[in-house]
Amino acid sequence: MTSTADADTTTPDGYGELRAQLETLTTEAFRPELAEIDRLDTLEIARIMNGEDRSVPAAVGARLPEIAAAIDGTAERMARGGRLIYAGAGTAGRLGVLDASECPPTFNTDPSEVIGLIAGGPSAMVQAVEGAEDSKELAAADLDALDLTADDTVVGISASGRTPYAIGAVEHARGKGALTIGLSCNADSALGAAAEHGIEIVVGPELLTGSTRLKAGTAQKLVLNMLSTITMIRLGKTYGNLMVDVRASNEKLRARSRRIVSLATGASDEEIEAALAATDGEVKNAILTILGQVDGPTAATLLTASDGHLRAALAAAPRTT
Repeated sequence: MTSTADADTTTPDGYGELRAQLETLTTEAFRPELAEIDRLDTLEIARIMNGEDRSVPAAVGARLPEIAAAIDGTAERMARGGRLIYAGAGTAGRLGVLDASECPPTFNTDPSEVIGLIAGGPSAMVQAVEGAEDSKELAAADLDALDLTADDTVVGISASGRTPYAIGAVEHARGKGALTIGLSCNADSALGAAAEHGIEIVVGPELLTGSTRLKAGTAQKLVLNMLSTITMIRLGKTYGNLMVDVRASNEKLRARSRRIVSLATGASDEEIEAALAATDGEVKNAILTILGQVDGPTAATLLTASDGHLRAALAAAPRTT
């Protein structure tokens, strides 16, 4: 007599095979010790969940060498004009789009420099697009629409490490000569194997079985924070820990711009206002006019010559005695 499991494996739609795959994934594992969690009081559930979350930074910390190597490769290519492109489905795709969307206001990047692709397109940010994550061909088409080059970096993001869209993006990008990074939360993943830089953050089974928006999502967010932030540091988008390329697009950011100039220079409010007026509100340029004792046009020239690195521009400033 054929067992239920054997019958499922041979179903025409492949459900049994997929179920078997999922049962091998740490992120999908069932935790019997939490089978009665719905009977606990709210505070106790919150304590358990908080304890689970505390394990995530340590899991990320175990993979720092791999993360650093991926960042160095990304920064090298972006310095040549390449782009950072995230590709994922569902929660993973949304996290990539979120990280990409934060780069223009934080680092004054053009929206075309850091891009988030989500399986199914922008509408998938708020509503699932059936079947989109299962298509490697869709990922290839999305990348082709961007005219991918060898100077680009493509980061496939998938908690399971088996999502076809993420794997397809990495495989297609690698075939074009781009740098590839595979970010997953299972060891020995297909995504990690497909990428030049495999980053596997093993956070263990979730509080709710298979709900990878929890620990796995948190781990992915932490790694994406590192990829974009440290790459931008390497590209000279900061001065120390100050966001000197911040785009002052609203009142809060305009106030922050003035505070950044103040922290970097110790100048008076009057000097800061004059420096920002002389540099069209560009924080990095304003700092250079004050610390380098140069005018606005000279500051712009020095920063262009130093590829936007403020420390290098300051070293080259022709100070008067």
